[in-house]
Amino acid sequence: MTGSSSAAAARQGHRRVDVAALRQELGPDLLGILADFERFLRLERNRSAHTVAAYLGDITQLLHHLRSTGETELRALDLRLLRGWLGSQHQAGASRTTLARRAAAARTFSTWAFKNQLIAADVAELLVSPRPHRSIPAVLSAGEAGQAIDSLGGDEPEQLRDRLVMELLYGTGIRVAELVGLDLADLDRNRRVLRVIGKGDKQRAVPYGVPAADALQRWLEQGRPKWATPASGQALLLGRRGGRLDQRAARRVVNEVTADLAGGSGLSPHGLRHSAATHLLDGGADLRAVQELLGHASLATTQIYTHVSVDRLRTSFEQAHPRA
Repeated sequence: MTGSSSAAAARQGHRRVDVAALRQELGPDLLGILADFERFLRLERNRSAHTVAAYLGDITQLLHHLRSTGETELRALDLRLLRGWLGSQHQAGASRTTLARRAAAARTFSTWAFKNQLIAADVAELLVSPRPHRSIPAVLSAGEAGQAIDSLGGDEPEQLRDRLVMELLYGTGIRVAELVGLDLADLDRNRRVLRVIGKGDKQRAVPYGVPAADALQRWLEQGRPKWATPASGQALLLGRRGGRLDQRAARRVVNEVTADLAGGSGLSPHGLRHSAATHLLDGGADLRAVQELLGHASLATTQIYTHVSVDRLRTSFEQAHPRA
């Protein structure tokens, strides 16, 4: 491995990197360590598939950087090398958010490697990374959200399913991964409540409204039976072949339905979730109640994830302050 090879990888720090190609250059020992780390993330930490893929990509690049220095063993990893790796990523144009995630991945990897006696010390314990920028996604107005959902009509299974996708994402604010993971047993139709499995396998109960209940009933009675197969199992939302709906298909539904309302580019499920949270706050919902609905471990996350309109602040001020 040459220094120029590492530099070429660093210059791609803010672009898509061919992680598979980098892995081929690591050698069997480092590849074995990477495979063990992947099992740790999936089985012991219960990280999502998206997080596992991101962390593995980051650590692959870190190990590639290690090899570029002429080292072939993980025990050569130290704080200076870690800082040099992040510095090369910064020079290549990686964003603060990307650098923060890569530093987090390095800290998780370092702690795991130390506990498994692969390195002599937890070398990333003192690694500092920049605070990521918190960007606010695009938000639909309440009228636009209603218009997007009402644009979905028809009695075909795909139309009924897509309507339910939109009703549940906007009506509850759940994550797209939580949506596609719903099973029939997660429905309490009498109380209009979903049992949602969130990050870290944490369960929470999320209520849904009458429009979502109507869409759910139509899907269960007229749509799902036409696509269901023995392989469908308990999955609530299905694809055309009867398998569980995947996240990409759900994202495509949201993007296409909101394309005319979001400058032609469409909204992501994350943006729809943010719209739901914003409209809850604007309607007077308590911030901690919104935190519980969204499944945030920290109230600070909810405060960043939602924004409160100036009109709502002004109304609260005029109602509450004696000198308003």
